[in-house]
Amino acid sequence: MQNNNISSKYQYNDSSHLAYHFELLPKLNDILSTIDDSLTKKKFLFDLGCGNGSIANYLTNKGWNVTGVDPSDSAIRYANLNFPNIKLFKGATNENLSSRFGRFPILISLEVIEHVYAPREYMTNIFDLLEPGGVAIISTPYHGYLKNLLIALLGKMDNHFDVLTDVGHIKFWSIKTMKQLLNEFKFQSIEFSRVGRIPFIGKSMIVKFNKPLK
Repeated sequence: MQNNNISSKYQYNDSSHLAYHFELLPKLNDILSTIDDSLTKKKFLFDLGCGNGSIANYLTNKGWNVTGVDPSDSAIRYANLNFPNIKLFKGATNENLSSRFGRFPILISLEVIEHVYAPREYMTNIFDLLEPGGVAIISTPYHGYLKNLLIALLGKMDNHFDVLTDVGHIKFWSIKTMKQLLNEFKFQSIEFSRVGRIPFIGKSMIVKFNKPLK
């Protein structure tokens, strides 16, 4: 089966945080702190697109019991080498991940959906991996009218929407299109935040949402 996730070709050189992690982590911590105790008491969390394991390790050090997958061979190699006690495996969103790993009260997926060919397969896995009432937190680079207009006015379109790399972003999400996808799956309590710069030209958006109880 062909892997539908372009990040399978991403190469990692170590297990350190990537630059965008430092912008995402404060907001991730804030969101995790607001989740109901009934979901956080056992501290189980799934990391969909765990990369080199640096975020999984960060959360493990905060007491979370993390399981994660990533399609990149080099990512999982570094993750397993440097964090052997964390359950991190090769896996992608063209698999039935819930049949392999079960269900979780909380799921994170940071800067992943923009690399995925088939976003509905990706979102199906999120839905299936969550327990009823479970919470997902995902992030992706933010795009909106004013930001795109500014990019165009500054003559940065070719640089921003770079087509000359072998890997990279293939989907460009706005709040509107992300909300449309989440509504298709009947997710509830959808909340958006933007991080990096000021909101209308934010670098990334983070969205928290719940799987319905029934």
